[in-house]
Amino acid sequence: MNILSAEKKLAVISALVEGNSIRSISRMTDVDRNTIASLLLRTGDRCAEIMDRSMRNLRCQYVQADEIWCYVGKKDKRIRKDDSPEMGSQWVFVAMDADTKLVPVYTVGKRSEETTWYFINELAERISTRIQLTTDGYVFYNRHVEDAFGSEVDFAQLIKLYGQYGQHDTDAKYSPSPIVEVISKVRAGDPDPARICTSHIERQNLTMRMQMRRFTRLTNAFSKKLRHLKAACALHFCHYNFVRVHSSLRVTPAMAAGIANEVWPLSRLLC
Repeated sequence: MNILSAEKKLAVISALVEGNSIRSISRMTDVDRNTIASLLLRTGDRCAEIMDRSMRNLRCQYVQADEIWCYVGKKDKRIRKDDSPEMGSQWVFVAMDADTKLVPVYTVGKRSEETTWYFINELAERISTRIQLTTDGYVFYNRHVEDAFGSEVDFAQLIKLYGQYGQHDTDAKYSPSPIVEVISKVRAGDPDPARICTSHIERQNLTMRMQMRRFTRLTNAFSKKLRHLKAACALHFCHYNFVRVHSSLRVTPAMAAGIANEVWPLSRLLC
């Protein structure tokens, strides 16, 4: 990897953040896929450091949080007893400022109480203002938000109830069940009912599936190792916050949040 020119590294990383698979990038750039994977790991480590250093004392008001599913190595139904605990389903917990579109915190892990606790505490530590937080109905949010934020939070959960659609047809495999009811439940403080919403973070879920090939469903581009998944997420969120101009803001989320004063060139993320 050390023999790659700066231009070649930039071409590889540019392709990664635009949703190309490692094998397709190898064909496009004539760079070995193992070299691409190594570059991803190094760049991901740098991006994780940038995120950790920059996301401090943030002034947010309306924050939305959600989880998105992916898997490492194989799906849960194929897991054997002697497989690594890293194999199978992994979830990326993501928080977003609804106004600036900044992603201040994300956590990769199992969909468990432990991961939820870590994610919520990370969010609380990085925000210096009182926020209104909206999540889905996942039970462990309700258990840990008040513990992490104390009285400095207005917290609501948006619970969606799904009906049955094509459960006995082939449509069931590809079509989501229809939402038949949405229930808002206030869990702490006094949240503004008009801002109890998860639309922005759900749109970020789509962005992740579009911009990271390993999140695309019904392909063989899934993560083979957990460390590569974590590196890809670090690269995605750092690029999203600092490099990519948000279409509705006309600036990057980091600029909108006041933690950057210019659009970063992609080269700034490279080691």
